[in-house]
Amino acid sequence: KGKDEVLVDPNQMSADQTTSVGIVDVTEDGKWLIYNIRQGGKDEASVRMMDIDTRKELPDQMAEARYSGMQMLPDKSGIYYSKAIYPPGEKRTISRLFYHVMGTPQAEDKMIFGEGYGFTDTVSPDVSLDGRYLLIYASHGSSGDNTDVYIKDLKNNGPITTIVKDLKASFGGTIVGDHLYALTNYQAPNRRLIDIDLRNFAPANWKVVVPESPHVISGVSLVGGKIFVNYLENVITRVKVFEPSGKWLHDITFPTIGTAGGMSGRMDRDEGFYSFSGYAQPSTIYRYIPSTGKQEVWARLNVPVNSAEIETKQVWYPSKDGTKIPMFLVYKKGTKLDGSHPTFLTGYGGFNLRQTPGFSSTAAFWAEHGGVFALPNLRGGGEFGEKWHQAGMFENKQNVFDDFIGAAEWLIQNKYTNSGKLAISGGSNGGLLVGAALTQRPDLFQAVVCSYPLLDMVRYDKFLVAKFWVTEYGSAEDAKQFPYIYKYSPYHNVRPGTRYPAVLFITGDSDTRVAPLHARKMTALLQAANASDRPILLHYDTKAGHSGGLPVSKQIDDQTDTLSFLFWQLGVTP
Repeated sequence: KGKDEVLVDPNQMSADQTTSVGIVDVTEDGKWLIYNIRQGGKDEASVRMMDIDTRKELPDQMAEARYSGMQMLPDKSGIYYSKAIYPPGEKRTISRLFYHVMGTPQAEDKMIFGEGYGFTDTVSPDVSLDGRYLLIYASHGSSGDNTDVYIKDLKNNGPITTIVKDLKASFGGTIVGDHLYALTNYQAPNRRLIDIDLRNFAPANWKVVVPESPHVISGVSLVGGKIFVNYLENVITRVKVFEPSGKWLHDITFPTIGTAGGMSGRMDRDEGFYSFSGYAQPSTIYRYIPSTGKQEVWARLNVPVNSAEIETKQVWYPSKDGTKIPMFLVYKKGTKLDGSHPTFLTGYGGFNLRQTPGFSSTAAFWAEHGGVFALPNLRGGGEFGEKWHQAGMFENKQNVFDDFIGAAEWLIQNKYTNSGKLAISGGSNGGLLVGAALTQRPDLFQAVVCSYPLLDMVRYDKFLVAKFWVTEYGSAEDAKQFPYIYKYSPYHNVRPGTRYPAVLFITGDSDTRVAPLHARKMTALLQAANASDRPILLHYDTKAGHSGGLPVSKQIDDQTDTLSFLFWQLGVTP
């Protein structure tokens, strides 16, 4: 319960404060900190290390690169890390695993794994808390549905041995002793927890600890001799506590509709921490004692939001094909449904990612101004397991856009808003979402904010790291996939003479994930094609990117610009 102290201050690293830092790892004894330094909003970062007691930098440093996992051994003798490298003569990167001996130059680090994995694969390390084992994950693509797993006995300097390969399922877990507790969707689309004995890990010997249920498992933690399982029951968090044998003990309850983070802690310590937040409830961290079930508030963000005045509601509506889609609505209590309210509709729908109800300053701000914040759980996400994900990928991608358009139509039909008061917003894959919505139904929306988007889907995989996403979208280079990609590609569906809604595109030079060319050329094309008097604008920052990299003051300025644009177009006086 000591006072907080600043260890690293990125605000002193650059005059314009566009340098950011992030924690990579902390040694088990709490003595050393590994952190990264990111310039602007690009994904690449350099790595530094600090002796926390002396506040002095260690001589070991790692050059700027795209790292995807880094863990130090408990005895601090070395670090396993994954980074992207360029093969000779190639402009695309591959992911490889390296080992760094502390006190030596990075140039001497040895590559220990990755041979045979290609441009769309990512390898990453995980060292067990006792330092006995090194787990290696090899993910095919970025859809989170195809992982290979390898093990190395570090204590006995054993060979790297295959545990899982070519099963086309997700695997991820925690080692306790000689057992890997793995969360997987193998033969279980809603996921289950299995026990893999690392001394006898043939699939025939795997034991089911927590079986699959009708509700998807979103995460598992092992703390204080207990297993904490996070379920999504209709996209609402439920946490169940089990014995390591799989025996259910009790549930952890929450005060409102919201999202709980995974329990953080150690299996051999009777203490854990988890966070909880709702759309209008700022994030709160709880300290939990597994042996007794007692908990207390550990920390709470002091945000000036009157949560008691704001209501969060979940509704269900039919998509174009009749599929029932859930949607969260946030608005001020007592709001009359007269079709007049400015509405902010957002979504994502892809890569097996779950959009759950957590604190949103935008939602709270919108509700305080008499508006409605709406977030539907579109197909392509992971809210209902792998089947829900598959229903929104490859040739099924149009389902995602239909789900989103269906949400807009439902909000209008049920008198929350009207098309003149409806704004939509999305970023990255969500930028593709709103790009498709505005080109397929330009009549339905008054204003659009499209951030760091994918828009030219015919050529998207030719730039930066986009090859990783072919496992989600497909590629126009495939003759069978070209027709459905071309049919929905936003850039290829702009029609001259169409009355388009007001659009604000947002991107920047430091986006090294989604090429900023998408937003640039879409802005030009829409400006040339638009027959309405609504503005088509491009907010372009030379230092911003997918990974942020902006000082708080600039983030506030940018959010103010975005909200001002929407309020201007929807006729709202702030």
